[in-house]
Amino acid sequence: MTDTGMQRVAVVTGAAVRVGRAIALALAEDGFDIVGAYGRSEKEARSLRVDIETFGRTCVLVQADLRTPEGAEQVAAAALDFSTAVDVLVNSAASFRTGRLEDVDTAEWDAAMALNARAPHLLTRALLPGLRPARGCVVNITDLGAFEAWTERPHHAVSKAALAHLTRVQAKSYAPDVRVNAIAPGAVLAPDDWTDEMWERVVEKAPLKRGGSPADVVRAVRYLVEADYVTGQVLVVDGGRLL
Repeated sequence: MTDTGMQRVAVVTGAAVRVGRAIALALAEDGFDIVGAYGRSEKEARSLRVDIETFGRTCVLVQADLRTPEGAEQVAAAALDFSTAVDVLVNSAASFRTGRLEDVDTAEWDAAMALNARAPHLLTRALLPGLRPARGCVVNITDLGAFEAWTERPHHAVSKAALAHLTRVQAKSYAPDVRVNAIAPGAVLAPDDWTDEMWERVVEKAPLKRGGSPADVVRAVRYLVEADYVTGQVLVVDGGRLL
């Protein structure tokens, strides 16, 4: 068990790649030790640990399948074994599968809901013994699918809408000891299977007429971590696209 002292600890899911990685690195740069959860991206996770150690911080890696209840328990156990206090939890792990609504079967539906909505509930609940004494905060990463009817990713959109509302329920349930907010990014990082033309079509929909980057999400995370009078909010970071 780590003697926390002035230590600050952040747990980040989906930490090995994409936006989750950017968040984990930024929090390490800000002085947090990181408990980074990942699914299958072992090579990227090991690289993340090396990068975090360059900031003089510790990185504990936890491989877990957050689609299962046991995965959340595994991450929480590793975090609480590392430190009795958890200052920040960022629920960033998510699936982003496509499919027509009529083709989404039970397995596809349950997998999206399990990872995108149930895991943030189970992990937050399991980490309350660390979050409460630290008067910590939770940041859930949702997206514009929480507000828009995405027919090409219907199960994803429904799960992210559930996460947005879960954020509000968590904020009310766990106050005043734990703050809970969410971030809904827009076009900050193209899916791996997108073409440049697909990306440009999405970017053009934003009033600012440009895409964002993971750094825009990082700035929002940093704000919410320090904004101790803000809870239950979903901060949209989309260049105005939701308008």
